[in-house]
Amino acid sequence: MTIALQYTNITVNDVDEAIAFYGDALGLKVVNDVASGKHRWVTLGSDAQPGLGIVLSEPHAGRSKADGDAMQELLAKGVLPMLVFSSDDIDATFETVRASGAEVLQEPIDQPWGPRDCAFRDPSGNTVRISQAA
Repeated sequence: MTIALQYTNITVNDVDEAIAFYGDALGLKVVNDVASGKHRWVTLGSDAQPGLGIVLSEPHAGRSKADGDAMQELLAKGVLPMLVFSSDDIDATFETVRASGAEVLQEPIDQPWGPRDCAFRDPSGNTVRISQAA
């Protein structure tokens, strides 16, 4: 049996703003854009990992009003699960993301458990970490 992660969902306030951040700052590309009513689910992918994607959607997309409101509250608090990307050049990646205007949470540092990493917030407040293997 083979199992692999295909995609993960990221809740954002503004899908277009998130596309610009994840595209311009991290180099991901739109591979699918699905609309249903007033909501959209946009899948972004990378040539470095074909078949793996992140799906961007707003808090109320595909959820009840109560669940969407709860998700919006968690997003506003910045407590939704973080994304962790890997890079083969953390310092160059850091400078590219910083130049995009993203809020820097942590400049690149060598962690005692091995990797060198940094952290940002995307435009919706989600934590994005970028790691380079030791």
